[in-house]
Amino acid sequence: MDFEAVIGLEVHVQLKTESKIFCSCVNRFGSSPNTQTCPVCLGMPGVLPVLNRKVVEYALKMGMATNCEIPRFSQLARKHYFYPDLPKGYQISQYELPLVEHGWVDIEVEGNTRRIGITRIHIEDDAGKLIHDESRPVSYVDLNRTGTPLIEIVSEPDIRTPEEAAAYIRKIRQLVRYLGISDGNMEEGSLRCDANISLRPRGTEKFGTKAELKNMNSFRNVQKALEYEIRRQTALLLDGQEIVQETRLWDAGKGVTHSMRGKEEAHDYRYFPDPDLLPVEISDQWKEDIRQGLPELPDEKRKRFSAQYNLPDYDAGILTVSRETADFFEECVRLFNNPKTVSNWIMTELMKLLKQVDGTIEDCRVTPAYLATLLELVDKGTISAQMGKDVLKDCFESGSDPSVIVREKGLAQVSDESELEAVVARVMEANPREVELYRGGKKKVLSFLIGQVMRETRGKANPKKVNEIFRKALED
Repeated sequence: MDFEAVIGLEVHVQLKTESKIFCSCVNRFGSSPNTQTCPVCLGMPGVLPVLNRKVVEYALKMGMATNCEIPRFSQLARKHYFYPDLPKGYQISQYELPLVEHGWVDIEVEGNTRRIGITRIHIEDDAGKLIHDESRPVSYVDLNRTGTPLIEIVSEPDIRTPEEAAAYIRKIRQLVRYLGISDGNMEEGSLRCDANISLRPRGTEKFGTKAELKNMNSFRNVQKALEYEIRRQTALLLDGQEIVQETRLWDAGKGVTHSMRGKEEAHDYRYFPDPDLLPVEISDQWKEDIRQGLPELPDEKRKRFSAQYNLPDYDAGILTVSRETADFFEECVRLFNNPKTVSNWIMTELMKLLKQVDGTIEDCRVTPAYLATLLELVDKGTISAQMGKDVLKDCFESGSDPSVIVREKGLAQVSDESELEAVVARVMEANPREVELYRGGKKKVLSFLIGQVMRETRGKANPKKVNEIFRKALED
């Protein structure tokens, strides 16, 4: 029997606010354990939470970026469960009245566009973190993360393949980074994903029994975990067994999921409105102020790049993957007005160098001004394109101005005609057989002769001028 996967994702995004969601503790990753806490985020008796306005604004930005509706009123609720890293014994979240709901994003997989619905986006506080001791059967609790502001983005069960799931998460990460509300770093836990997956016979509408997958800290792991779960559930169904509704953990080392606990339902959490926090009212003016402050989003930017700079869709897509890359490209084009050339050098040479050091364009030593200077040197024939690649690598490693590198290393091309004519004459004299072959119709030997000139000038001869001089001399 042919089965179809039905996948829904819950993406938790840590927000990049200065302080936590309900207290004034610093919201920062990487500090010493339990140094960023206070009575509020530790859940001490008698304390009262105060909602961080910036958290609401960030969530509304994400709602607008994902085409969601924004109700006038929303309500914060208590979600009860007991775990060592949750000091209050409950999480402040949202249930019946979320901040944002009913939206969508478009994703692209293998050239096909799919629209994935968004059920809701709500705000909540994060739990702490357990640190497991590998040498002893104990765990330590770090509560620095407790109270860190989160948005939870819940998709509709519209995803059908692991590839679509990975593309969806990439799109969410791209949006939160464009908006500047999160760094979206999965390895550090600032973007985390849970997946709900079930199978059903292809062509039917009824959902199967779902399993929830946790502990996936990369796009690759999300895709691999879903691929494994599809195989596991398919084998069970073909064997006539029932799927158990449960929460399963992904073991990246073994490439398998294993059961963690039975899947909770909403009533298990005993949701009720938080009595310490008032409902949130979103005025039309507040919404409009936030909307006016939104940056150009990636889909809009990609379309503009194609139209304004006459770039292929592929180039525009690569250049707008991140806001920083797009800004780098536009600043470089402002300084060197040849968009396709700039695009080619960024996508091939510069990104190749960044990949080798696992770097990003934000901390790259090659500035837009440096790349524009380099392209100007190549365009004017001061250096060859091949030499330009070497200069780019030197600039990437040293952070020096390309024009300075060319001058200090004596890399400027030889373009003086009289000097090149002398070299060409020597090469022709040293290679009479190849000269006769060319004059006899074997035009391909010209590449060999030009190569000899480049060798004698240590690559500094202007190849265009050398070609012109050779053709004139050989055809006389």
